[in-house]
Amino acid sequence: MIKVGDTLPAVTLMEYADVEGGGCSIGPNPVAVSKATAGKTIVLFALPGAFTPTCSAKHVPGYVEKFAELKAAGVDEIWCVSVNDAFVMGAWAREQKTNGKVRMLADGDAVFAKATGLTLDLTGKGMGLRSNRYSMLVKDGKVASLNVEGPGKFEVSDAATLLAQAKA
Repeated sequence: MIKVGDTLPAVTLMEYADVEGGGCSIGPNPVAVSKATAGKTIVLFALPGAFTPTCSAKHVPGYVEKFAELKAAGVDEIWCVSVNDAFVMGAWAREQKTNGKVRMLADGDAVFAKATGLTLDLTGKGMGLRSNRYSMLVKDGKVASLNVEGPGKFEVSDAATLLAQAKA
């Protein structure tokens, strides 16, 4: 499992863009993790699935709500990563009103989840291999803090915890 001090895996996530701009075309666009984190402070949180109850009611809204405070604490970007395709993440972004606040990144093949060792096997529950619920503060591609939830929990990966760590 990835730990504090480790470099994020050099994999590619996908991001859906509704409108062209900033060098992005409409549709799924690749996001090379190594390049996208270079020289930046990133809050990254991951969760089992788009449109799922805790993720939609608590996890994503908390980061949208704390956006300005996280930016003031020196965070350049906030990323939400889930084992879903880019189209689902784009639809969820619209529903959660994350535009300009949280980048909704798709880990469709679970390559990021597998590379970090933070997978959650929901086979038998109709969801297959997913990402565990966690959050991390990433500085220049390296993990500065990591908060991994226990099974079925939502206690340490919330926006308030990450905000306190970003301010420290």
